[in-house]
Amino acid sequence: MKSILSHITPHFLPLIAIVMLLVGCAKMGQPDGGWYDEDPPKILGSSPADKSVNVNSRKVTIFFDEYIKLDNPSEKIVISPPQQEQAEIKGQGKKITVELQDTLLPNTTYTIDFSDAITDNNEENPLGNYTYTFSTGDHIDTLEVSGYILNAEDLEPIKGILVGLYRVEDDSASLADSTFRTQPLLRVSRTDSRGRFVIKGIADGNYSVYALQDVDGNYMYTQKSEKIAYNKAVFHPTWKPDIRQDTIWRDSLHILDINRVPYTHFFPDDIVLRAYGEVLTDRYLLKSERKEADRFTLYFSYGDKQLPCLRGLNFDSDDAFVVEPSVKNDTITYWLRDTTLINQDTLRLEATYMMTDTLGMLVEQTDTLEMLAKTPYEKRQKKQQEEYDKWKKKQDKLEKKGKPFQKEMPKAPLDVKFNVPSSIAPDQRLIIQVPAPLSVADTSFIHLYYKVDTLWYSSPYVFGEQPDQHRLYHLVADWQENTEYSFEVDSAAFVDIYGNASKAYKQGLKVNGSDIYGNLFMTINLFRDSSVVVQLLNKSDKVIKEAPLHDGVATFHYLKPDSYYIRMFIDTNDNGIWDTGEYPHRQAETVYYYPEAIEVRAKWDVKESWNPTVTPLYQQKPGELVKQKADKQKKQIRNRNAERAKSMGIEYVGNSSSSKE
Repeated sequence: MKSILSHITPHFLPLIAIVMLLVGCAKMGQPDGGWYDEDPPKILGSSPADKSVNVNSRKVTIFFDEYIKLDNPSEKIVISPPQQEQAEIKGQGKKITVELQDTLLPNTTYTIDFSDAITDNNEENPLGNYTYTFSTGDHIDTLEVSGYILNAEDLEPIKGILVGLYRVEDDSASLADSTFRTQPLLRVSRTDSRGRFVIKGIADGNYSVYALQDVDGNYMYTQKSEKIAYNKAVFHPTWKPDIRQDTIWRDSLHILDINRVPYTHFFPDDIVLRAYGEVLTDRYLLKSERKEADRFTLYFSYGDKQLPCLRGLNFDSDDAFVVEPSVKNDTITYWLRDTTLINQDTLRLEATYMMTDTLGMLVEQTDTLEMLAKTPYEKRQKKQQEEYDKWKKKQDKLEKKGKPFQKEMPKAPLDVKFNVPSSIAPDQRLIIQVPAPLSVADTSFIHLYYKVDTLWYSSPYVFGEQPDQHRLYHLVADWQENTEYSFEVDSAAFVDIYGNASKAYKQGLKVNGSDIYGNLFMTINLFRDSSVVVQLLNKSDKVIKEAPLHDGVATFHYLKPDSYYIRMFIDTNDNGIWDTGEYPHRQAETVYYYPEAIEVRAKWDVKESWNPTVTPLYQQKPGELVKQKADKQKKQIRNRNAERAKSMGIEYVGNSSSSKE
């Protein structure tokens, strides 16, 4: 080395020093700023110690090796048995303190489930699913049960709902219906963003599981507004030793190793409850309003077959209204027939209706209501005058120029909405919507023609009001494929109760041929003898078409090429709509999803066979339709050092035990 250096001139020495420095840095493998902290906080100890027995202190302190943070403790941290008075939970510096306010129960295992609420302060590395346990007796109960809570109507995972157990003394008996209403849940947990729950610290015995959106915090079903789920079946928690595979990642693309890790497998681990909200049948007047001068609306919490009886106090209410009740009679709109009443800013009236009293019985109730027009008559008159002045000014200019002009301002035509596209499917209907109740709907003024070569011929049709939809009409025809039609409406075909008449309307349309559509045939043999409604869904989980089962097959014709999804429900009461449950008499009607998208192509008949019970309910709904997505993992630092080293062209041999989650 000395002989080599003796031949190097002083001019090259600075350059050699720089090169040697760079080589030395590369060998160290230490990038600027140092490596990321990939490690979650470590627990150094706790007081009382984790899994302590014969504990009589209500205060728990947990110590960590670094500064920590608590994320949303009131939602994520669950204490079991449930606490009637909320515990005080604080994260300060390198410790967490939990102070229970309720008196400790004797011979009871307590669990404080932190879920993923604990992270380090700097990089937010999550500690993971950590549960602290202690017992006031001489042993720790260690059994667990787990499963999923789904929304009964659409199998959406329900996040954050309370799930708990009741003990059943005899495995051949079931829990009394009154227990859910009168006794708090014995042990509890909350669902995560996947709808999954784990209830820990369970003693040996027989149990039933219930779920509750606990509005009032008493761990009992005491309000109908609370969503619930339950399974009266009795189960006995068990366990067995098992093996799972843990994948160890070198970086985001390369697996370092796969470990076989022994663990305790607790059962049952696949409980599925379908949560529903009961229909709130208590009836009372929610509000009354008069947004438009020509009508007012009464809103009730629940409908009744007997509509309210109205008596005018400052006007004659005899034959004064056209009444439009909603399907369930919970929203009732009253159209004023007389323009003098429309121009009256305040209508005072007595409304007599059926209302639920404190004993839950329907009784007659009379209220005095004042229906004030949102826009006063004076302001409406001013606007009308401005419109007239504008029209008059225009007509005066035409008169001075000797051009044709109008002597009277024409009445505004009835604003009818015609939903008549230029091309339709052979099973499609035309929709017409009118803005006010009609006094005239003259079908002799409505014409439908079809074209053969160059000639037009009259085509028969059926015209009528849509069931249960006021002021919405449809036209149904025996459409011929690949045929041109002309839909024509004469002026004054529709006249509302105020004398406003519709304008003439004409629209050409073509009925498409079946060659641009596909058909879907879904065979569901399992429910051949059941009343089933099968629904075709789009990518937004919206119903496009419905079909009953005929000989175990649901058929959907004239489908545009696209991806579709299938949902079905057992129509227990055969009314054609999905019905919620009523505790404890009946569960909500059962819903199933075909677990995959179905591709429909033009000119193709797609035939699928489906057994809805093969796939567990919590795995049925296709991920593309699930709105309650699983929470994104906390800011993951894992593998970032390996990625950074890779980008620098150096080898990272630091923390290689990080798992990709």
